[in-house]
Amino acid sequence: MNTRYEIKETQWQRVQDLFPPERKPQGGRPALDNRIMLNAMLWVARSGAPWRDLPDHFPHWKSVYTRFRRWQKAGIWDAVLERVSLDADEESIMIDGTIVRVHQHGSGAKGGKAQAIGRSRGGLSTKIHAVVDALGNPLRFELTGGEAHDSVQGYELLQAMKLTKKQVLADRAYDTNAIRTLLDEQEAISVIPSKKNRRKILPYDRVVYRERHLVECFFNKVKNYRRLATRYDKLACTFKPFLTLASIMVWLA
Repeated sequence: MNTRYEIKETQWQRVQDLFPPERKPQGGRPALDNRIMLNAMLWVARSGAPWRDLPDHFPHWKSVYTRFRRWQKAGIWDAVLERVSLDADEESIMIDGTIVRVHQHGSGAKGGKAQAIGRSRGGLSTKIHAVVDALGNPLRFELTGGEAHDSVQGYELLQAMKLTKKQVLADRAYDTNAIRTLLDEQEAISVIPSKKNRRKILPYDRVVYRERHLVECFFNKVKNYRRLATRYDKLACTFKPFLTLASIMVWLA
């Protein structure tokens, strides 16, 4: 049996208490083990296969999918990510976005922008906007349609964070007056190169800017999960938990 996608014992010990108990207080038949269910979810995330293709050594796919959605609705994934990210190194933060192509199986859902699918030059796509800490570990992320500009969602992500005295690293796409004003107001240090059409080229620390590659490394890590390298999920509420799960595993690595 191939176990290379499964969570390790040391990793599981760090998060197991955040998952609901398998046996309900009122008694009854105990539910299937949380760790086995999580390993099944990781298999789907890493392989990119449909839920129905879960190998036979895992529980029935419908049981796994039902618990995956139940944990999403109960906020379990967000709670686990919050726990593992408590020791974030926020001396500097980095922000960027990456495009995920939408497979034909992921199109057609109702809801428009709510599903974070847009039409750009390359067809249907979703954009992941992420903020990582000084070590490249994820702090927060949002989904939009692929046509959304980095700076618009980037401003909203940064606005929701405490940036005082922190270095904020980003590429030229984030060189907007709104973002620079926000950083100045929060006494953050801007490490953002100026756009070529800016009248007055603003200075930035080129040595510190080299560390910005860590946000690209984060995207590379989560796209090792084939369920994130290509979007097969019609609904944003099922695609985003896969991103949260992959982010948790980045922290646990």
